[in-house]
Amino acid sequence: MATPKPEPGQSFPNVSVPALNGGDLDLSQTKGPDDWTLVVVYRGKHCPICTTYLRGLNELVAPLQEIGVTIVAVSADSKARATAQMAEVAPTYEVGYDLTVDQMTALGLYISSPRLGMDAERPFAEPGLFLIDAGGNLKVLDISNVPFARPDLGAVFSGIRFMRSMTGDYPANGTYV
Repeated sequence: MATPKPEPGQSFPNVSVPALNGGDLDLSQTKGPDDWTLVVVYRGKHCPICTTYLRGLNELVAPLQEIGVTIVAVSADSKARATAQMAEVAPTYEVGYDLTVDQMTALGLYISSPRLGMDAERPFAEPGLFLIDAGGNLKVLDISNVPFARPDLGAVFSGIRFMRSMTGDYPANGTYV
C-alpha cells in the first residue's frame, strides 16, 4: 500500500516515541532555536546493515553538533530489542523505539512485515532520513524500501555542512509545482 510522502519545505509530522534513555523523544523538536535535527529511521535489530549504518552515525555526531545539527535514530523495535541492538552500536546520539504503523505512515515510510524466517517481531519501517530545520520544516528527506539503498553518510554530512554555511535560508529542493 502506498503512503503519502512528506513534502520538502513542509512541516515535519508530529511524531513522538519513547527514548531509550528515558522519557519521550519528539522527533520534530530541535535542541535550540537555531538548531536542526537529522532523524534516521532504521529497520531494527534483525537488520545487520542497519547496525553498520548506525555505527557510522557515531562518526557524524561531533561534526554535526559543531554546525548545530543533532542526530536521533528510531525504529519500530520494542525497548528490549532496541536495547540489544544499541549494545552493539554504542550510539552517542539519542535512540527512540516503538514507532507505530500509524507513525510510519505519517512519515511516508515503506512498511514491511516479518517474513522468510526474519527475526522481526512486528511490522517495521524501511529506512528513512529526514533533516528538519529550526522551524520544524523538512529540508532533506530520503525514503527507501530496502536497507542497502541509503544515502552515504559522508555525502550527507557534506551536504548539511554546505546548507548550514549558506547565508540566509537554504531552500528546500524539489518544491516545484
